[in-house]
Amino acid sequence: MRKTAHLAVAGSLVLALGACSGGDGAAGDEASGEITYWLWDSNQLPAYQACAEDFAETGDVSVKIEQFAWDDYWTKLTASFVGGSGPDVFVDHLSKYGEFAAQGQVVALDEMIQADAFDTGVYADGLLEPWQYVDGSTYGLPKDWDTTAFFYNTEMLADAGLTAEDLWTADWNPQDGGTFEDVVARLTVDTNGVRGDEEGFDASSVAVYGMGINPNFEETGQMQWANFTGSLDWDYLDSNPWGTQYRFDDPQLQEAIDWFYGLADKGYAPSAGVFSDETPTQLGSGKVAMGTNGSWATGSFMELDGVDVGIAPGPVGPTGERASIFNGVADSISASSSKQAAAWEWVKYLGSSECQDVVAEHAVVFPAIPGSAENALAAFDEKGWDVSAFFSYEEEGRTFLAPITLHSGEVNAIASVALEDIYLGNTDASSLTAANDSINALLED
Repeated sequence: MRKTAHLAVAGSLVLALGACSGGDGAAGDEASGEITYWLWDSNQLPAYQACAEDFAETGDVSVKIEQFAWDDYWTKLTASFVGGSGPDVFVDHLSKYGEFAAQGQVVALDEMIQADAFDTGVYADGLLEPWQYVDGSTYGLPKDWDTTAFFYNTEMLADAGLTAEDLWTADWNPQDGGTFEDVVARLTVDTNGVRGDEEGFDASSVAVYGMGINPNFEETGQMQWANFTGSLDWDYLDSNPWGTQYRFDDPQLQEAIDWFYGLADKGYAPSAGVFSDETPTQLGSGKVAMGTNGSWATGSFMELDGVDVGIAPGPVGPTGERASIFNGVADSISASSSKQAAAWEWVKYLGSSECQDVVAEHAVVFPAIPGSAENALAAFDEKGWDVSAFFSYEEEGRTFLAPITLHSGEVNAIASVALEDIYLGNTDASSLTAANDSINALLED
């Protein structure tokens, strides 16, 4: 049954991880002048521009914000580190920062936190701990948290004779897809108007796909298959964070991956190359009835022209739970910054309720501070956007971390090629065993 979201959830997303220890302090520069701040999400740019304007009035530091699309962002950031020209502060990601920390490209914040008696206890449980590196040093202050869910075209759902409750109560298994696949099949329509669960359906000529697939091939599966594999008795690593053995060779994971990409063979999902954009564009095209994405993308869906959108959580899996990656991004300071004192002032402000309350008003993400997250929920409610699906995993299932390891860039390079090969039909998921061996050899080196 569907439940109303409660922001108390944001204060109880507990992940049992390690404790914090001291790190390097900021350089002895003055907290003044202009600093640069990089982020990837264009939807969040107005909120952080507002924060930057408010921040500039509090002291002698001003902030120049630069925004790049996700893929370009990490390419430019890595190149800037190599060239010693990185931004002073940037939005960091759990799956990326370990590599930056290992290479000395980001600044440990512990001494600055201690010197200013900055209260890290203001954040929702489970958000700060993943930002503590293998040596215990802290490399980011939390800014928000997210889970993923399924955005659907409400008119298409009704035309199929389905209700929101059918999605909220759906179950899934990797053998036949459960009632979730039944829903996806029903939402699928060929060019003759025949639905995917009806006799005569033509999988080679589809007008509307029941479920879109994001063109994001990453080791996390966050934007594709993680809602399903998270509901198995399976996890990415032998331990997370900082595990040294991936588990892509697990037969049940491989069975689930074959099922997921196999939806395209059945005509229920688009084949490789049909769409180059993510699910907001796919739903907006009228050619896809439903697609997964993160809570951060809510506005992109709800503001689609001519499409009324609802949100449902992932289906309950074989473990009896629904599941989602629980991710929290943070702000980090570049080791190459010559203005680390000024950068720290900005990072503190970003991590404060002053800024997070401003972000909350824009109804784009759920801030890391529970009180600010409550304000965000009120802002979503005011817009008439029901975001309770993003809280349902804590209320009715589980949340879990994306894999956090060293060599994350190289791990992703291996995994993404292997996963895309499966989607392209060049191989099946048993090929992940060889990829897994390569990844584990890399981590053991």
